[in-house]
Amino acid sequence: MHGIIVVPPGCTGRQDQVGLVPGERLVFGREAEFLGHSHSLVLAHKGVSRLAGEITAVGAFWTLSNLNRRQTYVVENPEGAGEHIKLAPGRLDAPIPFEFARILLPAADELLAVEVWAPRHDYLGSEPWEPQGATTVPAFCLDRSKRYFAVLVALCEPRLRDMPAHTALPTSEEIVRRLRPGWSAANRATVQWNINYLAVKLRLRPPRESAETGLRRNGIKESLVAVALRFDLVREEDLALLGEDAGVGEER
Repeated sequence: MHGIIVVPPGCTGRQDQVGLVPGERLVFGREAEFLGHSHSLVLAHKGVSRLAGEITAVGAFWTLSNLNRRQTYVVENPEGAGEHIKLAPGRLDAPIPFEFARILLPAADELLAVEVWAPRHDYLGSEPWEPQGATTVPAFCLDRSKRYFAVLVALCEPRLRDMPAHTALPTSEEIVRRLRPGWSAANRATVQWNINYLAVKLRLRPPRESAETGLRRNGIKESLVAVALRFDLVREEDLALLGEDAGVGEER
């Protein structure tokens, strides 16, 4: 039973995949087959280093070494709303925690993508395990039935749908149009009020701070999305709120 599966660019079948058990390594690059390793992956592209990198299967995760001395590599989580790790040139044995990951290798005029599948991660069961006593105070207290949460989901939608990281966040008017089918009273003022309320709720702005001008508001939106996605406050399944039932919850 293989722990890690490496899928080369343009792979069309299982025969092209490489399986690694914990402890095994795979080198990849333009001339990787000439290096005498037990597992190698040849990326026949003039823009790829002769020896570009090395993948090591560990267990429920894997490590990546960037053997290129000039180029940064990016490992992204296609299921993580823009979540990614950067490996500086020469970085060795960086642990990669994603169950499904995509290594992006800049190669001359294009990006080559090598996919890596790790074993399914284990999590604590649903049974309570904390000692008896006072309940732990939650870090972020969000009610998914409220209007403000639907606004937050609409803000995060481009990132949740795996759109490019540079895609602009929706404007207040676009959020109004997105939520109006289930929230007929939505308008620019109510959406902006909820954005300001979220900024206070997620501790990005003091409760009594006065309204700011447009540039600052854009910064607040970016900060809200960053916090929401970094801590999984909004997940892909929450996009269902933007369908026919968008905004069905009560006001704040």
